[in-house]
Amino acid sequence: MSNYLGRVVLLVHDYDAALAFYQENFGCRILFDQPTENGGRYLHIAFNNNENTGIWLLKADGAEEPLIGKQTGGQPTLVIYTDDILTLYHHLHKNNVTIRISLINTSGYQFFHCLDLYGNEIVVVQLQH
Repeated sequence: MSNYLGRVVLLVHDYDAALAFYQENFGCRILFDQPTENGGRYLHIAFNNNENTGIWLLKADGAEEPLIGKQTGGQPTLVIYTDDILTLYHHLHKNNVTIRISLINTSGYQFFHCLDLYGNEIVVVQLQH
């Protein structure tokens, strides 16, 4: 048996705004984009060339709306690994992305925390090899 993580569901107000944020800031690309019969949309995005793991952007309706940006109760929603944290850090600053915790260096890794357009906290990490 083989198991692996496929998608993390992220509630959003607007599909296109969320897609643009992740494309512009993290270089995400569309894996799957198809309208549903009830007017929704299956919008899956991925980082780099990884076909197996990504984010399913899901528009919140009704009772789900208050959960946007709060799905994890104030804890980080995503951890994104990078091989060039300084370039990404400066890119996010240039794009006016909110940096919640500035760049921290440790003996084994560097990291910072930022927020997406809905306030979801993202931890960005570069491991030292």
